Amino acid sequence: MKLPVDVLAERYQNNIYSAAFNICRNPQDAEDVVQETFLKYYCIHKDFEDEEHIRAWLLRVAINKAKNQVLSFWHKNKQALDDYIETLAFETPESEDLFETVMMLPEKMRIVIHLFYYEDYSVKEIARILKISESNVKVRLNRGRELLKGKLKEE
Repeated sequence: MKLPVDVLAERYQNNIYSAAFNICRNPQDAEDVVQETFLKYYCIHKDFEDEEHIRAWLLRVAINKAKNQVLSFWHKNKQALDDYIETLAFETPESEDLFETVMMLPEKMRIVIHLFYYEDYSVKEIARILKISESNVKVRLNRGRELLKGKLKEE
């Protein structure tokens, strides 16, 4: 017996989320566990005895994935942006303000700005790293600079 994922998600999503949240204690991590659990069910080629067996299997997979999440390097070493910024050494207060402003940019622009200014990569190297065109890197750099100018003028 194998039921469609959408039917199971409708019936057991909240139960799986609760089990994962009790272990992870983080809504985003619990949501990830729920998605990974249903993805694993979708990909597995296994026949279950009945719906109760499926439910028990889903909960066991979710609990194991949640435990793995909590024990992962990423989970143990993540910290809030403010806490991370406090660990960095800046030469001037302006450098710290600029870094905080860069970190508030949208991800596409933030990554390009970081690679260009903080890691000293060329446009060509950034394009190769991110697997995008050089013109796209230039556009993101220009848009990021414009956003930075606007945010820094506000302050």
